[in-house]
Amino acid sequence: MTSPAVSPRSNPIGRFASPVVLLAAMWIIQFADALLPGSFTGFGLRSWDLSGLVGIALGPLLHADWAHLIANSVPLLVLGCLVAVEGARRFWAVTAIVAIIGGAGTWLLNAPGALTVGASGLVFGYFGYVVMRVFAPGRVPHRVLYAAIALIVIVLYGGSMLAGVVGVRDGVSWQAHLFGAIGGGLAALTGRRGTRSG
Repeated sequence: MTSPAVSPRSNPIGRFASPVVLLAAMWIIQFADALLPGSFTGFGLRSWDLSGLVGIALGPLLHADWAHLIANSVPLLVLGCLVAVEGARRFWAVTAIVAIIGGAGTWLLNAPGALTVGASGLVFGYFGYVVMRVFAPGRVPHRVLYAAIALIVIVLYGGSMLAGVVGVRDGVSWQAHLFGAIGGGLAALTGRRGTRSG
């Protein structure tokens, strides 16, 4: 007698492994960057440079220094786990959408030749996803729960998210923040019906 297959959505550890794996990859890369000669940041997103488009995929994994990575780590893990509640496939789909939209917007609107690295675009994307998920189609009890989670997230992170977009500072890409959040919002409103795990 065979036991039924376990759905990825029914395994909490499996669900939350995805953001942990993503964050671990960032830390491993930062360790390698510190130990090896040269710098990996050159593989980041370089605006208006076609060869720099590879940074859409690689840029979020790279950080300028340890302080940059540490600042992104906790919000990435917290918000990433809130996205991963819906399953690993959903988490990676949202991550891809945020990276593509956030990267494309940054590539187009940042100054030509500007180099952008860091996971803050993903952080803003996960924030946008959690907030906009309230307005996505779904059962009323789920939407009420999402609304409560979104309210808590806004209280905890809303001020810093707003400052990250409108509080322009040297060396900080508000473009990555803004378009990351837009990508997360769009991911919340589209493609949800085809992501259920069996």
